[in-house]
Amino acid sequence: MSNNMWGNKETKFFYQLSPDNVLSALENLGLKTTGRCLALNSMENRVYEIELDTPYPYLEQKIDHIVAKFYRPGRWSKEQILDEHKFILELFEQEIPVIAPIEIDGTSLFYDEVTNLYFCFYPRKRGRTLGELTDDQYAQIGRLLGRIHNIGQRETAEHRLHLDIETYGRSNLSHLISNNLTPDEFKPHLEVIANQIFDLSQKHFNNIKTIRLHGDCHMGNLIWREEEGMSIVDFDDMVMGAAVQDFWLLLPAEGEEAIEKREQLLRGYEMFREFDRRELNLIEIYRALRYIHYTTWVVRRFEDPSFQNAFAHFKTPHYWQTLIQDLRVQQQKIQSIVTYDYWM
Repeated sequence: MSNNMWGNKETKFFYQLSPDNVLSALENLGLKTTGRCLALNSMENRVYEIELDTPYPYLEQKIDHIVAKFYRPGRWSKEQILDEHKFILELFEQEIPVIAPIEIDGTSLFYDEVTNLYFCFYPRKRGRTLGELTDDQYAQIGRLLGRIHNIGQRETAEHRLHLDIETYGRSNLSHLISNNLTPDEFKPHLEVIANQIFDLSQKHFNNIKTIRLHGDCHMGNLIWREEEGMSIVDFDDMVMGAAVQDFWLLLPAEGEEAIEKREQLLRGYEMFREFDRRELNLIEIYRALRYIHYTTWVVRRFEDPSFQNAFAHFKTPHYWQTLIQDLRVQQQKIQSIVTYDYWM
């Protein structure tokens, strides 16, 4: 993907997307709105809460508010988005608490010819994120993930990325080294430490089963609603990967507390599904890959004015010094996995 996005007509429309565009796109599908359109917080896509003038039939009720999501062009292909929707709808059909895109005539993904953008919409559902979790809540999350992964293993997401060394590691590193935003003085250090991590990590992916995952399962994507309990939202980063990817962002980074909470989560998970504990060796590897992937994501988006405002520190030496130091710490942790398999 090119980092020079300003010449892309679709991206220009994405930056200039207005409430009028959003409302018109929905009304072209036959939805009647009041004109109330509230932009919601989202860096990657454009998301709006919209009030309907005519309630829309949804399951056994009628809803008067929806959330519309307009996808950033160039992030995912149509086929990749449909892989996401298919997975969510499968989960929804199995009564797993997710918020599924609304279908019209069997279609969940729509194309707006005025803006050249793909979009979908969901029922609005209120909820709250939780603070510090109890042991029982960790077990509840484990049960939820076990059910999700049982369905995730049924099929392959043909068009989705695989969370592995090549895709999230070497490909991202190549982009960081070749672009002009990464300061030249840090490129050699970044390249050396990243490649050391990749070389040390590769063997830990041998014979690890990959399934469809949420992919970005952190506390902000777990919503508590009194009537339904714990729900999981935002499958935008869905990947093919090892099950442990959906665990580690929910846990403290290290120490006895991390082990205790991990075991509570696995206690719930293993009520529905076996867990291969070799995957625990991937946690620090996945953490390192996330550092690299996150940095590449910002680099790819940096010509977006909202990214320049949110990540002004990104062009400072301090950011790159910190990144390289964090990767050195990860390299040492991964090295310890090689010399002593402390998780087993």
